Amino acid sequence: MPVFSHPSCLDHDTGPGHAERPERLAAVIEALRAAFPDLDLRQSPPATRGQLLRVHGPALLATVLDSHPTGRIPLDSDTVLSPGSAQAALHAAGAGVAAVDTVFDGSATRVFCAVRPPGHHATGDIAMGFCLFNNIAVAAAHALDRYGLARVSVVDFDVHHGNGTQAIFEAEPRVQYVSSHQLPLFPDTGTRRERGVGNIVNVPLAPGTGSQRFCEAWRERLLPEIEAFAPQLILVSAGFDAHWRDPLAQLQLEAEDIGWLSGELVALADRFCEGRLVSMLEGGYDLQALRECSVAHLRALST
Repeated sequence: MPVFSHPSCLDHDTGPGHAERPERLAAVIEALRAAFPDLDLRQSPPATRGQLLRVHGPALLATVLDSHPTGRIPLDSDTVLSPGSAQAALHAAGAGVAAVDTVFDGSATRVFCAVRPPGHHATGDIAMGFCLFNNIAVAAAHALDRYGLARVSVVDFDVHHGNGTQAIFEAEPRVQYVSSHQLPLFPDTGTRRERGVGNIVNVPLAPGTGSQRFCEAWRERLLPEIEAFAPQLILVSAGFDAHWRDPLAQLQLEAEDIGWLSGELVALADRFCEGRLVSMLEGGYDLQALRECSVAHLRALST
């Protein structure tokens, strides 16, 4: 199974003590290489401006790509632009585009994108929550435009709600967004009443929620919604910060829960999408949890 990444993703410099640090991606790649000796690691191309403009406004592109900072610049209290950020963001978004092309050219059915910065908090016009461009949204828009799809499911199990992804697609009936996430927690969106045009399904989980309630939420509510939508492609925002080790949230999941859900998504992809599934790394801020969850995720995707 191909894994897209790029060395430039390590050059996004968030500064000392920042949770979203280069060591996150290094830990994921290290764990995947150890677990899968024949890992098919590929360099992602940069996204083009045209691909980014499908979901982002020109002002955001100008901020990220044309600022050319000589040091670290805070865009908000959590989100940083550094000299290496533009190339990191371009290759992170480009990984999703390349992964979509890969599953549609028939050379693979499932692809994982091990990239940073993450993306699901970035709205059409605002970089926020550690995110510069919305990588999964760029991939979804590419799938719609390039391959003429009528139904794409974006599945988000990051512990934080993907407010940016939801905002970008809440009026787009061709894209379904389904999410479990802790609430209350940044960005304090993702209530059940947020429905878009009927294409948004949120299941907020209380702090302290463990494996049983998490699996019930997906088995009883979210997986049936995906099944009813019958997608032609499944895109996954794979955040590993719902693990009990994570310092930024209070859900109590194990790596095995991520493996279970990943296997359920593979089964849906096999049933509705001719196996096509693209997964992109989002959050996860404990290095050991990142290692365990990324390996569990890829084991399920590789079956």
